Amino acid sequence: MSPVAIPADRRFHRAHVKPSRRRGRAQAALWPVLKFGALLTLIVALAYEGFVLLANAQALRIEHILVRGNARMSAAQVQAVLGGLRGQNIVFTDLDEWRRQLVASPWVRDAAFKRTLPATVEVALTEREPLGLGRVRDRLFLVDERGNLIDEYGPQYGGLDLPIIDGLQPVSRDWQGPVMDPRGELAARVIQALRASPAIARRVSQVDVHDVHNAAVIVDDDPAVIYVGEDRFLPRLESYLSLAATLRERVNAIDYVDLRVDDRVFVGPAKVKARVDAAPAAAPAPAPRAPRDTRRKKR
Repeated sequence: MSPVAIPADRRFHRAHVKPSRRRGRAQAALWPVLKFGALLTLIVALAYEGFVLLANAQALRIEHILVRGNARMSAAQVQAVLGGLRGQNIVFTDLDEWRRQLVASPWVRDAAFKRTLPATVEVALTEREPLGLGRVRDRLFLVDERGNLIDEYGPQYGGLDLPIIDGLQPVSRDWQGPVMDPRGELAARVIQALRASPAIARRVSQVDVHDVHNAAVIVDDDPAVIYVGEDRFLPRLESYLSLAATLRERVNAIDYVDLRVDDRVFVGPAKVKARVDAAPAAAPAPAPRAPRDTRRKKR
């Protein structure tokens, strides 16, 4: 066989087509990425410009704060707490933080904020309800429906006709806000329950909660201390009031009445103090009388 002649120019064996195809494919794959990157950059730039314009828009500065639901706390007092809110951007301001500041006020139980474009914030308040006057040492405090102290009693609350609550825990001189107290919660439950009968609620002048498991009640025109326990307050007090006249016929002076045992009324007679100048010098002191057990009469 005759030898095959190999050209001297080795470039003859190089593949010129394949490399050009690879470069074309890479460019084709890169082009959508570049287009997407350019589009994304444009969107971010536009969003940033829009954010800057929105944040600096004078039309979106808060100008009006509308308050509703307030009775004890005046609109001016609410405005004072929220004074820094005025002038802020209505879209970007943190209303939850302003709500927390407002709820920290003694009279405010809860608050709801609502944005009304372009420049108004509406505030709906839920206030605490005063049920009694807590007597703590030589000070009086308004007590709310959960037994917390609301505010110190003063001339501005002179129109309130509320029962006195004794037995609450002491508070410091620099007291600032609501104080959780289980005895206050018991007093609030007593007063709330008795409010189901307005006629009886109006007669209650004092609630004593020194014993957190046994509330005591004193009503107008009756010196007896009435123990009503920690539940069924209204039925127990109603039963005593229905029997009060009969009990006084049997016991001249009543010190206390214990209603904690169902279907029974325990009466503690008051101790009669003898006059010193009338008592014989050698006369022994009378032994205290035991409480009298009187069953409730069934109608």
